[in-house]
Amino acid sequence: MAAASSEPRVPFRIEHGAIRLDLKLTPKASQTAITGQAVDAAGHTYVKASVTAIPEHGKANAALIKLLAKEWRLAKSQITIIRGQTSTRKTVEIAGEVDKVRPLIIAWLNKLVK
Repeated sequence: MAAASSEPRVPFRIEHGAIRLDLKLTPKASQTAITGQAVDAAGHTYVKASVTAIPEHGKANAALIKLLAKEWRLAKSQITIIRGQTSTRKTVEIAGEVDKVRPLIIAWLNKLVK
């Protein structure tokens, strides 16, 4: 049996030359915000986000992209939802030079857990 790692799990990974971030979105919330991180029953870490937009015609997804672009100071065109278009669990891909974007995402995640 492998020993449990004390390393904190991160909700992102680098795949296909881009950063992919797992998150759970709550639409029709009272505010648009990043609300923290959580771990699901399978042990996967994800970011929690909420938006006031309704989950119809892509409005909540568009609000999520706008929120993340503002949080990370990136262009909206750099952020794409690649999994979970109609689900609350999503994977977003952040395009750009991984070596430049990765430290920005890590610093942002560190602020979430404090």
